[in-house]
Order: sequence, then structure tokens, then C-alpha cells
Amino acid sequence: MEDSNDLKRKIIAAGRKAVEQLIKVAEEKIIKQDPEDDLAADRLKNAAATKKLALFDALEILSRMDAEEESMDSIDNNNKSSSGFAERRAKK
Repeated sequence: MEDSNDLKRKIIAAGRKAVEQLIKVAEEKIIKQDPEDDLAADRLKNAAATKKLALFDALEILSRMDAEEESMDSIDNNNKSSSGFAERRAKK
């Protein structure tokens, strides 16, 4: 069975893949066919809103993934350096 850190690492990897997909959505071109067509204007607005949402979601996910990685690294570093006096003296 996987421990919490292994699961978190999988979640972080999946989050980074999601960010890459959101970037692809944001990079897609918005094609406006007929400026007089009200439907085209609505599509343009929807496409712009979708891109904005994709960008903000990507930034939010990335920020959370970075925070989780920092937290995990901090815990790992504390666990490595938290040996007792006797253990530290024995290594010398």
C-alpha cells in the first residue's frame, strides 16, 4: 500500500499534467469569422472567458503543487536532521 507522500507525489504529477493541458487551451487561437454576426460575438466572449479561466486555473493549480512540494521537502529535511544526540555523535 502506498503511503501519503507517494500519493501526494502522484497528485502533484497529475496536477502538473493538468496545467500543461490548460496551457494548450489558453494557446488555442480564437477565430472570429463574421464581425457582424451576434453569434460570433458570443462565441468570441465565451472563448475569451474560457481562456481566462484556463489561465487562472493553471496558475492556481501550479501554486498549490509548488506549496505541497515545498511542504513535503521541508518535512523530509526535518526528518533527516532530527536524529538524536547519540546518533549524531556515533556518526563522527
